[in-house]
Amino acid sequence: MNAESQSIPELLNQWVSRAPDKPFLFSEADKRQFTYKEFEAAVKRTAAMLASRGVRKGDVVSLLLPNSVEYVIAYFACWRLGALAGPINSLLKSQEIAYVISNSEAKALLMNSEFLPVIDPIRGDLPEVVIPFDNEAVATGSHAPESQIDADDEAIIIYTSGTTGKPKGCLLTHGNVIANARQISTWLGFNETDRLLTTMPLFHMNAVSVTTMSALYAGGSTVVSPKFSASRFWQIISDYRITSFGSVATMLSMLLSTYPDGVPPGLKTEQLRFAMCGSAPVPAEVLRRFEETFKCLVIEGYGLSESTCRSTFNPPDQRRRAGSCGLPIGNEMRIVDEDDRELPEGELGEIVLRGENVLKGYYKNDAANAAAFRNGWFHTGDIGYRDADGFYYIVDRKSDMIIRGGENIYPREIDEVLYQHPDIAAAAAVGVKDDLYGEEVAAVVVLKPGASSTEQEVIEFCKARLADFKCPKTVRFVEDIPKGPTGKLLKRELAKTLSAD
Repeated sequence: MNAESQSIPELLNQWVSRAPDKPFLFSEADKRQFTYKEFEAAVKRTAAMLASRGVRKGDVVSLLLPNSVEYVIAYFACWRLGALAGPINSLLKSQEIAYVISNSEAKALLMNSEFLPVIDPIRGDLPEVVIPFDNEAVATGSHAPESQIDADDEAIIIYTSGTTGKPKGCLLTHGNVIANARQISTWLGFNETDRLLTTMPLFHMNAVSVTTMSALYAGGSTVVSPKFSASRFWQIISDYRITSFGSVATMLSMLLSTYPDGVPPGLKTEQLRFAMCGSAPVPAEVLRRFEETFKCLVIEGYGLSESTCRSTFNPPDQRRRAGSCGLPIGNEMRIVDEDDRELPEGELGEIVLRGENVLKGYYKNDAANAAAFRNGWFHTGDIGYRDADGFYYIVDRKSDMIIRGGENIYPREIDEVLYQHPDIAAAAAVGVKDDLYGEEVAAVVVLKPGASSTEQEVIEFCKARLADFKCPKTVRFVEDIPKGPTGKLLKRELAKTLSAD
């Protein structure tokens, strides 16, 4: 591209002008496809529909949709109006969804009818404007007001769990999104010949930045699949001539389990350059076996919603360093001590970031902003170190966070639910190692005197109040939970004990 676009609609318009008839977006579920020009037309229709329902620049539109071309069109329709796209994790339960919609002060909800069962119980908490969006063809609007959009205008409000148990709304600007797309596509060498596959959920920034916006920035194309399917994966790679895909370690393990002998014969996968992997480190043995079995590099990276998505990637060449999350891809990165002094190579400390991909701030959360933005740097809370060649390594995570199959889970949120159980006197949720998901949720519980709840009863209690991926899969009943000198529960010791059993 020539001059850097100030807004996402401007970036799209540049490619519509340059390559109007080139395919941009594919729907793997039903084989629909959109050229750049056709995609922009669908975006304009949807933006006009939103405008006709009162959505204006600066409004939040909550998005509750399955992975689909409609999801991508919805994002861009919001951006065309200067509205904020508010993706909602579709795995959440009704009350969790109600919190996100309410906290973001959403003006409208754009949703697929498959989510009606989870929405019906919270009808009173929804915005006045609820728009069914099962198919982009329903958007028949003819005119949407043109908004003047600058790089600093907000584009996305996406909720990330906080250690207090209450999610925080990350405000990402048009400049953030474009910068990260540029950083990713430049670092990985994407160009107009690349075709990226989205199997990661579009309510996460990974799918938005790594396989959608990066494809647009490079002038390539993107394929949206409803969800990851190990049994159909290599057929999709072959049919669509995919050059790279986003993944988490769990997906790689599932592919190895499903195809122990490698890619099925007769499929065309020679164009596949690499798998992009994030959210949690890939176990060294899984990485080695995947590359040997499928002849496909795994390029690990590090980032978080607050950095739009990616802050580091391994180089996709001979410099790649297994076990590392790579090098900074365009933002600044440091390892600091508790007094924010930069630490020398090899020493453990907190990872801090600075750059044009770092969020504008947390929505209406002064305390979180004050804690995160100190001395001109964003403090991630993640612990790592840098080696002599500048490669970064992650050794610990925010607080005691659990990462299950790419989903971030904060134990505090589960603890609060466990403590609501009438039979429970004390409880702690921890992550334990799991071959498939990387980590699984386990609960350690102390019952009140005379109480007799069972493991299944506790699990069902949680399932009624939390998304399934957050719920404990096992419950250990104990007489007491170990505590430190200040009374803090020793969760890491618990996790080690449970993992060793």
